[in-house]
Amino acid sequence: MTRNVAIAGIGLSDYPISPFTPEQHIAQAFQRALADSGLRKEDIDGFACTGDSVPHIEDAVNSAEQLGIHPRYYDGTFTGGSVFELMIQHASAAIAVGECEVALIVYGSDSRSRRKRQNGSKGGYGLVYDPRQASQGPLRVGGPMAFEASYGGGIICSYALAAQRHMYEFGTTSEQLAEIAVATRYNAGFNPSALYRDPITVEDVLNSRMMADPLHQLDCCVVSDAGGAVILTTEERARDLKQQPVHVLAAKSCMTHWQIGQMPSFTTAPVSHVADALFAAAGVTHSDIDVLELYDSFTITVLMQLEGLGFCKKGEGGPFVSDGKLKVGGALPTNTDGGGLSSSHPGMRGIFTIIEAVRQLRGAAGDAQVPDCKLALASGSGGILSSMGATILGKERP
Repeated sequence: MTRNVAIAGIGLSDYPISPFTPEQHIAQAFQRALADSGLRKEDIDGFACTGDSVPHIEDAVNSAEQLGIHPRYYDGTFTGGSVFELMIQHASAAIAVGECEVALIVYGSDSRSRRKRQNGSKGGYGLVYDPRQASQGPLRVGGPMAFEASYGGGIICSYALAAQRHMYEFGTTSEQLAEIAVATRYNAGFNPSALYRDPITVEDVLNSRMMADPLHQLDCCVVSDAGGAVILTTEERARDLKQQPVHVLAAKSCMTHWQIGQMPSFTTAPVSHVADALFAAAGVTHSDIDVLELYDSFTITVLMQLEGLGFCKKGEGGPFVSDGKLKVGGALPTNTDGGGLSSSHPGMRGIFTIIEAVRQLRGAAGDAQVPDCKLALASGSGGILSSMGATILGKERP
């Protein structure tokens, strides 16, 4: 048995700043997705969730219990920010072969509020190494991380390493990376919930604080609170529900490493290994895609995914993004809700790229709506450009 799958419901919790706990973000997003779909809680027999705790499987089983859901299929996968694209892939496969009929994917995080409680900061931009940690003595870590942790720097320095290498090999400039931040902020101006909406310029990005050369503060994602929920079912069932079905045309994933020191090429995104298969499975071409929702932990993350997915040749990402095509109204609207660079990034943003893609395909994206949007690609990136997943969604099935 094999059945086609569609997204029947989506929900967002109150964001980017909220007094909610992660569990409350999940509950609110779930309630809104359920109402959006017209389904009952009792209809859900598939469940997927992950979070910040270790082991991550606890987030799946604890959240299911708290929501009063008794799934016969559940998924507690953890791959970082790409996990929700993988969960789309997994849940679609489960529904296709009859392992479940209705699958719920949920996530919630209070990253911004938690940081404020812990250190009294204002939240702001995250994923940054704090040199004050050095006063706490040497790092004590085990496993593969032990070979890198002693050098300090944290996540942002690893992404800066990739950016530096891209600049060295291909002549990419800080100005070109800044264009990504400028376009994303422009798009955030259409989203009343975005954390930052005021327009910025390339000069603003270059004059913002240097975090790890060559990445400036405005090259880095924000830190927010947020929760999201996505409900999938068979296309046949989805046709009888409240919303127009959004068809899952293809979903693929790949990883090449976890620690940055093991990355085969600092300039090649893992998604490049499955890009051809993704488009072939969907039966569409790059020119067919109307909107992109790409994981944007940093500006370099976007540039490398554009190359890896094949929207431009490797090494040509800098010139490709320099003409404003990523803006709403441009040739290739990207991150139309303001993305992680300006709207929300609670820790793992992959579910929000999917939700925004669905909103665009439904024609429900408000002032950021892309006219006649029929095909969308949503991606996720986990770890340090480590594990990536992507899904192509359609208003109709080709």
